[in-house]
Amino acid sequence: MSEEPQASIITTKALSKMYGPHLALENINLNINAGSIGILGPNGAGKSTLFKCLLGLIGTTSGEGSVLGYDIRTEADTIRSRIGYMPEYNSLDPALFAVDQVRYAGELLGMNSSTAMQRSHEVLEYVGLKDQRYRKIETFSTGMLQATKLACALVHDPDILICDEPTNGLDQRARSFMLKTLQRTVKEGNRSVLMSSHVMDDVQAVCDSIVMIHKGQIVVHSNIDELVNQVDREIEIMVWGGASRMEDELTSIGLEARRLGRIIRVKVVDEKTSQQILTAAVKAEVQVRQMKEYEPDLEDIFLLIMERLGTHIKGSSELMTPEHTGGA
Repeated sequence: MSEEPQASIITTKALSKMYGPHLALENINLNINAGSIGILGPNGAGKSTLFKCLLGLIGTTSGEGSVLGYDIRTEADTIRSRIGYMPEYNSLDPALFAVDQVRYAGELLGMNSSTAMQRSHEVLEYVGLKDQRYRKIETFSTGMLQATKLACALVHDPDILICDEPTNGLDQRARSFMLKTLQRTVKEGNRSVLMSSHVMDDVQAVCDSIVMIHKGQIVVHSNIDELVNQVDREIEIMVWGGASRMEDELTSIGLEARRLGRIIRVKVVDEKTSQQILTAAVKAEVQVRQMKEYEPDLEDIFLLIMERLGTHIKGSSELMTPEHTGGA
């Protein structure tokens, strides 16, 4: 018996948004199923604009769209009641206790005060802030602030959670907890998560598929595993005693190499590639300290796509805005 096709939770058709003469989104056609989806793209690509259009926070210039079957142009209030939004910017009141901040978020979404307070206690425990419920927001660390924003987004038990840079500014421990909480929300809570992040490892940890936006257009919409399988196989070597000479030698014999300091990744042509690398090392008079087949990750895929699009970015750190690079 074949599985029934998944129902779309978000659809757009020829959706465009202009800010004066600037075209922020151009002819966006999407059909997103339930699950965990990464929304990727360089700064200014249109990610936040897309989120705001889907939430009905800003109007579209042309085209149409729906979220959970509701029209983004005429049923925005209903959409927002079914979606939790964790913004990148700080949206918290520093003078409030955490429990009152989350309760207030629930009340803004139409919950009565007692129900909102009960849910506030529940979601603060869910995001790891049970013991900090009665502390003021102004005393919170960056990790606690991010967790509080997540609690505010979850207080009304939404069908879809939209997270804009959820691990921004977090240390390793807080980052790990945030990612595990988002994973739980999808797998155990049976909710959908749309996550935007410049940290590719975080997206890969939470998401099954990605939508990539570039200059206001969708350039990729695919399952992550399928994308990984499309990347050329590479052999990774660590060389000692002349990485530049080794790179030149590999290039001279027709092999395609990518150098990252002492690490060089060589595109696999056939079963002879490994031996060709070792022969090149002898000619270049360098030591090969380590040699293995490289397993590509989402960062590699992203950079490869950006390079094909003519945007030469050395790493996801170059996607960071001044707000990202500020202190924790």
